[in-house]
Amino acid sequence: MALLVTEHVNSKLGGIRTTISIFVDPLKYLVSLPTTIVEQLADSATTYRALKAENERLREEQLIHQTRLLKFAALEKENIRLRALLENSFKLGEQVLVAELLSVNMAPYEHILVVNKGTRFGVHPQQPVLDANGVVGQVFRALPFTSEIMLITDPNHAIPVQVNRNGLLTIAVGSGQLNRLILPFLPSNADIRPGDLLITSGLGGTFPQGYPVAVVDEFTAQPNKAFATITATPKALLDRNRELMIVWSKSVPVPLIAKPTVSEEGAPDVVK
Repeated sequence: MALLVTEHVNSKLGGIRTTISIFVDPLKYLVSLPTTIVEQLADSATTYRALKAENERLREEQLIHQTRLLKFAALEKENIRLRALLENSFKLGEQVLVAELLSVNMAPYEHILVVNKGTRFGVHPQQPVLDANGVVGQVFRALPFTSEIMLITDPNHAIPVQVNRNGLLTIAVGSGQLNRLILPFLPSNADIRPGDLLITSGLGGTFPQGYPVAVVDEFTAQPNKAFATITATPKALLDRNRELMIVWSKSVPVPLIAKPTVSEEGAPDVVK
């Protein structure tokens, strides 16, 4: 009580208080240190758990977004292919039907594709089939729901062509290799050279005239033989197509859906 009264009346005890605080204040911090450490550790643990949960959530979202981006990339490529087919379908001038690839048979002596359009859509054998770059082949067998396409590289396939530069007529035969055609019926003095574009000649009635077929890549004269060795690379991307165009050269439109009719006896018939 005396110290309190003295401090209230006179400020001489202030220096003593300051001196004592030098020793007392560290004790205050020392006493509160365990509580401070516990609180900081608790905050650190809580922050770590929150960061870990957020990190896991962000990883899951990243995987989801990456998967969606992959799908978007595939859709973008498909959109590009379909736009190319659409643009070329207007350039052709004939009625076309876009078909999607189902399966591929690339045996050494058989190059056959199966597409998802058949006789229900008016498809019939010997129809020309194209992609956005050139001739792919022709319909080999038409079934109700699917069709088989023989590629121009099939050894059993031959297509009448002409050199776009000078109109020279010949026949391109499949070699059994997916990136090569053979021109076996031209003499060594034929006016043909590497780089010449081969287009359909229209002969035979299967392929309308003017469709790109291949580009000559090699011409080897054979002095001791009747014909030269000539090979060409197809313009169509035979190993990368997902969609193909089946072409009608006739002007009569082909119905794409089946509709029922009633015969004279009253029984329903189906007209395709």
